[in-house]
Parts: sequence; C-alpha cells; structure tokens
Amino acid sequence: QVQLVESGGGLVQAGGSLKLSCVASGRTFSSYAMGWFRRATGKEREDIAAISRSGGSTYYADSVKGRFTISRDNAKNTVYLQMNSLKPEDTAVYYCAARQAYYSDAVYRGGTEYNYWGQGTQVTVSS
Repeated sequence: QVQLVESGGGLVQAGGSLKLSCVASGRTFSSYAMGWFRRATGKEREDIAAISRSGGSTYYADSVKGRFTISRDNAKNTVYLQMNSLKPEDTAVYYCAARQAYYSDAVYRGGTEYNYWGQGTQVTVSS
C-alpha cells in the first residue's frame, strides 16, 4: 500500500511555470513506476507523463512534450512535474499515480495501469 500526496498547484499566468510534487509514503518507492495525469472540467482524464521506477525512461503526451518534465528522487520518495510555458488549456486538476513495476525501465500509460492515486492539485493558468 502506498499513499500519494500532491502539492505545488496554484494560479499562474500564461507563459509561467509551476513545479508539482508528489510524495509517497512507505519504504519501497523505488519499486513503483509513476505517472502524472490531469482532468480538466468537462473532459476525460489525460495521461500526460510517466517515469520508470529507475527514472531512466519517461513518456510525455504530445500536448505537453517539450514543456513539461517528469523526474523523481527515490531518496525523497518524490516524483516531480516541472511545467513550463504554461497555457490556459493546461488548467486542470493534476494527479499523480503509482504502480509496482518489475522491470526497472518500464513506463506505463493509461489510468488503468495504476493502482494508487493522489487526491489531486489544482492548476489554473490565466490568459
């Protein structure tokens, strides 16, 4: 069992930056692959980034590629999402998710791949 707590959301102007953090409980964080998702009002959940448990492999959705960076610090039980060049269409609740991974460099796409979810943090980008 792992519990996830996101932080770092807020209100930012278009073109600005935010860095989200997701802290996981437990002592086996390095055995979990992680993902970031978002859900905008009236839209389906979107998987935007993922990282392997080793940190050596990543995935980005086309909508955020080149602007967002996912990273992790296994010593701190934390996964990050650095968001640059934010756009109003990035406005959403952002969630981190975790799943145990056998392979160190495997990344997982899609919400059904993940077992554990945080409560979400709101990101609002004003134009």
